[in-house]
Amino acid sequence: MTKIDNDLQANIPIIDAHHHLWDLQGHINYAWLVHHEHNWLGNYSAIQRTYLAPEYLRDTALHNVIGTVAIEAECDRSQQVAETKWFSEVSEQYGLPTVIVAHAWVDTPNAEEILAQQVQYKRVRGIRTKPIIAATPTDSVRGQPRSLQDPKWIKGLALLEKYNLSWDLRLPWWHLKEGAEVAACYPNMNIILNHTGYPWHRDATSMQVWREGMQALADLPNVSCKISGLCVADRPWTLEENGPIIRETIDMFGVDRCMFASNFPVDSLKGSWDYIYTQFKRSVADLPMADQLKLFAQNAIRIYRIEL
Repeated sequence: MTKIDNDLQANIPIIDAHHHLWDLQGHINYAWLVHHEHNWLGNYSAIQRTYLAPEYLRDTALHNVIGTVAIEAECDRSQQVAETKWFSEVSEQYGLPTVIVAHAWVDTPNAEEILAQQVQYKRVRGIRTKPIIAATPTDSVRGQPRSLQDPKWIKGLALLEKYNLSWDLRLPWWHLKEGAEVAACYPNMNIILNHTGYPWHRDATSMQVWREGMQALADLPNVSCKISGLCVADRPWTLEENGPIIRETIDMFGVDRCMFASNFPVDSLKGSWDYIYTQFKRSVADLPMADQLKLFAQNAIRIYRIEL
């Protein structure tokens, strides 16, 4: 991959399209983070601490971050609107996040009530609502409530269109084809795949399943992809391994439907914000600057309707 060798690329404007903030000493409960020490990345005790806007600003200080998208962080679901309120207060104080992707279920009796509350906050642009997923590629939850085949859950997604909200879709690689089947039901909805479809397993068979699922989603013109989450439990984040995945994703979705994102502080388990974004820059350094501007900021501005 080409190195960063000019000031223009080094100072390229960035919209970080996916990051989190949490205050573990505050009133919002993140039980998944506080009470467990392992997830798909292995031990994550290093991020079991408060992560606030001042630290994010320090982490990003070497780059030209002009805006950010804060994503809900799986708080206690009774506090999902309170989390959005807190994000909004943080933004007023620190100038970030610029916009918010909040949480709401779409299959509960109060789903529309929660959505109506979320959109009262002017920075809310979308909702991340997650279907249930199988624990491993060989397990199945097909047809269960809130699965990708649940008619009630699929029908409930129409509420996002009613409230002019995008849908952040988070799935591991073994569910991507099923996700494409659901996305095809809503051709007018702005759908954003999170974390490059989570290619957690890098063996040839798993990557082929990832590739087929990614292509199924890329074939839908209303689906875009956030390039982030390129972490594997048992190895470091390297450009040698992740660079080809980045370029293949861009080839599948096209340069107008991809955007880089940090997934901080989660991805800090594999490298600093500076390190990961420097690798992002190197991965596309040979592309025309017009394309780089799209990948680092312009696409996120359009997709998340960001006003700077």
